[in-house]
Amino acid sequence: MKLTGIHHLTAIASEPARNVAFYTRDLGMRMVKKTINFDDPETYHLYYGDESGAPGTLLTFFPFPGVRAGRAGSGQVVAFAFRVREGSLGFWKERLEKLGHGHEEESGRFGEKMLSFRDPDGFRIELVESEPLPGITAAERAGVPPEHALAGFHGVVLRLDDPVPSAEFLTGLLGADEVGREAETHRLRLGDEVEGAVLDLMAAGSDGQGVGGAGTVHHIAWRTPDDEHQEQAHQQIREAGTAVSPVTERNYFRSIYFREPGGILYEIATDPPGFTVDEPMESLGSRLMLPPWMEPHREDIEARLPGIAGR
Repeated sequence: MKLTGIHHLTAIASEPARNVAFYTRDLGMRMVKKTINFDDPETYHLYYGDESGAPGTLLTFFPFPGVRAGRAGSGQVVAFAFRVREGSLGFWKERLEKLGHGHEEESGRFGEKMLSFRDPDGFRIELVESEPLPGITAAERAGVPPEHALAGFHGVVLRLDDPVPSAEFLTGLLGADEVGREAETHRLRLGDEVEGAVLDLMAAGSDGQGVGGAGTVHHIAWRTPDDEHQEQAHQQIREAGTAVSPVTERNYFRSIYFREPGGILYEIATDPPGFTVDEPMESLGSRLMLPPWMEPHREDIEARLPGIAGR
């Protein structure tokens, strides 16, 4: 099975305008696609990433105005980490303070230099000094210079009742490698040391079961290069006795979905075709884009969605 790292993460947010402002204005990400949840057309699906929307940089949200707050716990991705270039943490510490966001400066797990803070819905974000993901396109946005821009995903933190079955699933079926253990953290890497992502598996302890809602991750999507590799993965997952969805067309990639032993929803998404299939790169995220089968309903869909700004 050829999985090369994180393709995207999808999380739940509450107020869409606040979500857009935080990720585009405060963090300097580009909105690379403004579309809808194909399974719930009355809800936005907002994609943030680098200038081109490269796989490995994509953070996406389903924002539901007024939705209850979630609770971090077992069976969830409880934090995600972005790469930033060496020497960038000082810039981000100063920027977060100016914008009124609290933060924690930490040595990080496994000796990493890390800064952590929370988004408006309370989700934990980590910045880790690391080499940028190859192939990303950084540009100055919202006062964040390219040399300090978010540079792709570094990894995720998974909270589990028992990390062992999940680790065995990741290493035995999905091809992850064990990196090491530190205190209660079991670290794996999916993909190589250049493009791959680290997964820190932690026992839930007294946290209890996680509850979905604003500030929680809906699913994590792993990268695969193309349709052929996705079909190979699909077959291997079925043969291992794990329930997996049919291939689903997402317009910008194709997806399959399944759950790992701890209950976290995984997706495998293809790198192509990408976000320029329906609008040019220079205007990505500038208007609501709909898949062809929903275009006849545009007027009704737009009337039901709340107004948002930002690109």
